[in-house]
Amino acid sequence: MNAPTLRARLDAPDAPLLVNVLPPEAFAARQIAGSCNACVYEVSFLDQMDALAPRDRAVVLHGAGGGSHDAATAAAKLAAAGWTDVTVFADGLAGWAAAGLPLAGEAPPAPVLDGTYVLDRAASLVRWTGRSPFNQHRGTVGLGEGAVVFAAGTLVSARIAIDMGAIACDDLAGGAYHDVLIKHLHNEDFFDVANHPEAVFEAGALTPCQPARDGHPCYAHDLDGRFTLRGVTQPLQVPITLGSADGLTVTGQAVVALDRTAYGSLYGSSRLFAYLGGHVVDDLIHLDLKLVARRA
Repeated sequence: MNAPTLRARLDAPDAPLLVNVLPPEAFAARQIAGSCNACVYEVSFLDQMDALAPRDRAVVLHGAGGGSHDAATAAAKLAAAGWTDVTVFADGLAGWAAAGLPLAGEAPPAPVLDGTYVLDRAASLVRWTGRSPFNQHRGTVGLGEGAVVFAAGTLVSARIAIDMGAIACDDLAGGAYHDVLIKHLHNEDFFDVANHPEAVFEAGALTPCQPARDGHPCYAHDLDGRFTLRGVTQPLQVPITLGSADGLTVTGQAVVALDRTAYGSLYGSSRLFAYLGGHVVDDLIHLDLKLVARRA
C-alpha cells in the first residue's frame, strides 16, 4: 500500500482504523490526521489495541517508515492475538510526507546538553570482572567526584575519579576469602592503593560512531581520553552510549576491557612470567559502567 492508496481508503465511507504504533511523544509530534495511537514497544500494546477497536475491525498500522520494523512487528503481534483484518502501511510517516501529504503535530525541541553536569555517585555504578583460567571474580568499585562539561551539545571536558579503596567482591561477599582477595587487590601486586588511592579518567573528545536515528535519545560515541591508574597515564578510548531525555540529566553506559599490565599491575600475567601454574590472572579487567550526571 502506498500513500495515495492509503489516503483514498481513509476517505472512503468504510475507512479502516489507522493506528500509529510509535510512542505517545512521537505520535504527538508527527501524525496523520485521524490516526490513533497504540505503542508497539509497550507491554500493554494489545490492551491498548483492544481499547481502540474490536478484533474484527479493519486496521491499518504504520510507524516511522524508512525501514523501521515497528509496524511489521505490531502486525505480527495482532495476528498472533487473533486480529483478522490487519494491513501494514510500510512507508509510514516518512512515505506519507514524501508523497506531499500533510502531517499534523508539533515536535518539541530536542534536548541540548549545555553546561556542567556533576556526577551523581548514588545513581552511578562501576562493576568489574577479573578472570583466570580456573576462576572468575566480580564486584564493584567506588566512584569519587566527577563532572562533564558541554557547550551547546559539544563535549568540552570530562573528569571521573574512581575510589580504588572502595573495591568489593560480590561473589565472595560474607565469605572467608573476601578480605583476603581485597587485600591482594590493594597491594602492589595489583593496584597499590596505599600510594595511588584514586584512578582518574579525563576526556575532551566525543565522536559519534553510528548514524543518529529520529526519535532516539541515546547515541553511541567514542570517548577519547586518558586513564590514570597506579600513577601511570595511558590513552584510553571508551565506546559509550550517551542519552538525555530532558537536557538536565545525562547517562552514559559503557563496557571497557582494560589491560592492567599497561599500568604496572603485572601479577599473574602469562605474557610476563613463566611457571605460573594456577596463579595465572588474565591481563584484562572488564569494567561495566553506568554514569549519571546532573546539570549543576
